[in-house]
Amino acid sequence: MLPPVHISIDKRSGRQHSLQNVTPRERWRAVLDDGRADRVPCDYWATAEVTRRLLRELGCASERELWEALDIDKCVFLAPKHPRAKEDTWHIPSLFSVWNIETALVPYMDGLGVYEEAVNPPMANVTQAAEIDCFPWPKAEEWDTSRLRDECLQWRDYPIVGASYEPFYLYCRLRGMDRALEDLVTNPDIVDAAMERIFEIHAGIVRRAMKAAGDLIDFIYVAEDLGTQESLLMSLAAFRRFIKPWLARMAELARGLGARVFHHDDGAIYPLLPDLVEIGIEVLNPVQWRCRGMDRRMLAREFGGALVFHGGVDNQRTLPFGSPQDVRREVAENIEIFRQARGYIVCPCHNLQANTPTENIIALYDAVKEFGS
Repeated sequence: MLPPVHISIDKRSGRQHSLQNVTPRERWRAVLDDGRADRVPCDYWATAEVTRRLLRELGCASERELWEALDIDKCVFLAPKHPRAKEDTWHIPSLFSVWNIETALVPYMDGLGVYEEAVNPPMANVTQAAEIDCFPWPKAEEWDTSRLRDECLQWRDYPIVGASYEPFYLYCRLRGMDRALEDLVTNPDIVDAAMERIFEIHAGIVRRAMKAAGDLIDFIYVAEDLGTQESLLMSLAAFRRFIKPWLARMAELARGLGARVFHHDDGAIYPLLPDLVEIGIEVLNPVQWRCRGMDRRMLAREFGGALVFHGGVDNQRTLPFGSPQDVRREVAENIEIFRQARGYIVCPCHNLQANTPTENIIALYDAVKEFGS
């Protein structure tokens, strides 16, 4: 286990010193509207273990206080609540209890952190598309939007994601990962039937969320997890046949309701990028540039006219194993590389993991202030 780090930080010096009355939401909007902000925005993604450690070591009483101390333009993730959900998460596909998905807590790095993994997929034994109708699907109207507007008002100075949609991610947890991938070849009718149900439920939730608080919601999270370190999980043809049409429909729905589209996709997803641009993705996360085919300069050159890149600070090597100077150098490189793009938002490329030193996290956000003007 990493030794404890004791660091003092002047919680008054961050936001008041550098923002000059520019809110995080205004900074994000400036980048998305015309690429011009007072400085490059930055965001924060981390595991719960990391956030608890930072709150303790930096002496912050809340996550909002932590973001202010580090001068972070946090994108806040909110969502309607489901009364039967045992989980407290904004990520609707991960309300596993609502989708009848069992889970297990799996420790990693000798117990330094824990991830929740899906087990015993409830649709594993489905053999025909007609059986999809027998599954106890939740209904969109079950999600409670009555408090969403008040929650958004509490964060009105921050950019807000108001609902999430990650269809094949959910299908894999309903069906089991191996079986879900086999279905693309052997059971296309089952995939089509389930993906249609998943879309209709999420589309209903998105409509309800936007009706309740649309003027306060900036983004709908339209995402997937389709990359490995070396390649896509499936062929480009399979993506275009089974997944792209649903992402396109949700992106169109979100834009029609006045929201922008925030897309997360891990790993080596270069072959998908022309298709994602085509369907109107605006913000691309997490830019895992150490994966095959994800060279930063190539991404900026080929897709910078259409995309705002979000992430890019490597959390596989640089953040956990580099020095603060390595982190500082990488942030500076990213800012310089993505200057030719539509925009860039500095963030770890996925969640900060529990083995990331506090000094490196502070170096990340200090470097934004140093190089991001």
